[in-house]
Amino acid sequence: MRRFNIAVLAAMTLTATLSAVPAQAHDGQRPLGIDNCTATACHFDVPPGTYDVQVLLGGDAESKTSISGETRRSLLPETAAAAGEHVARSFTVNVRTPEGEPTGVEGTPGLDLAIGGTAPALAGIRVTPAVPHSRLRSSGGTPIARQIFLVGDSTVCDQPGDPYSGWGQQLPQYLRKGVSVANYADSGESTVTYLQNPRLWATVQPLIRPGDLVLIQLAHNDKTTDEATYRANLETLVAGVRAKGGQPVLVTPVVRRWFSSDGTLNNGTALLVNGLGVDHPAVIRAVAAAEDVPLIDLTAKTKALVESLGVEGSKAIYLYNEKRDNTHTSAHGATVYAGLVRDELVARHLVPKGKVRVG
Repeated sequence: MRRFNIAVLAAMTLTATLSAVPAQAHDGQRPLGIDNCTATACHFDVPPGTYDVQVLLGGDAESKTSISGETRRSLLPETAAAAGEHVARSFTVNVRTPEGEPTGVEGTPGLDLAIGGTAPALAGIRVTPAVPHSRLRSSGGTPIARQIFLVGDSTVCDQPGDPYSGWGQQLPQYLRKGVSVANYADSGESTVTYLQNPRLWATVQPLIRPGDLVLIQLAHNDKTTDEATYRANLETLVAGVRAKGGQPVLVTPVVRRWFSSDGTLNNGTALLVNGLGVDHPAVIRAVAAAEDVPLIDLTAKTKALVESLGVEGSKAIYLYNEKRDNTHTSAHGATVYAGLVRDELVARHLVPKGKVRVG
């Protein structure tokens, strides 16, 4: 990647918008810019919160640039720019502590971005605080969703190390400026432990604002949870979201890659039926219907996809080749599954079509 030339950048029309500002503690008003970046990374000294990021991509040569941030979150998919041309893109990012899993390490304070892609070229960047909830209303006066909270387990979370990746870690790249993902999924959690641990539900619920979406996918670790308790726990989470003015969305779990002899996933291991005979997806569907909660049937969607790929083709979705793991997804698989979630968010009118990336 070519070295940054601030004098040249300042002369470009678009960099009047994506302005360069010296590195400094964020005062809440002035934008932070490209002086906070090297050729491969940017660091912005900002407090926890939600920030809009505008980038200008491209340079003298043909380029393809992607952006990730914080704990390996994919924030912008690889974006091409022809030689001598520039492409503007924007996204909204959640900055929190801990920056990844809620029970994990705190991470680095502020906002950290990594500039990647097969031929990366960052020409300009601008970081500003996102518009507060109180100023965002629809034409009917109702709050507009700015944040999507994720409540889940290791198949959803911001995984700290390669080759693991949760679908929630890949979801931000599918969202445009104005909607961010606050991923509070945590490895090893069940509905029981998520409600009990003060770093989880007791931390998440107070953060929910009117109009926020809260996607709930907990099942993989409810191996010893009886049906009545499991149902009651889901109802508690739904009620807690609604008490804060948020919109709960129940999500059935991603399947395990566990094929039956007939080449299907028609077995309890694949479809998340626990040792007590509790059919987790069926209970989730029933609670969604009884409580009038939007449902994303990710079990059905991932089952259809994995079966269509077959025994061999589906290995790349999971970590079978790397770890003989048929539960956790690769970065590729998590990206594919995040795309299924995006499609459902739009289809169920939970996120406006104009706020998602489809390419």
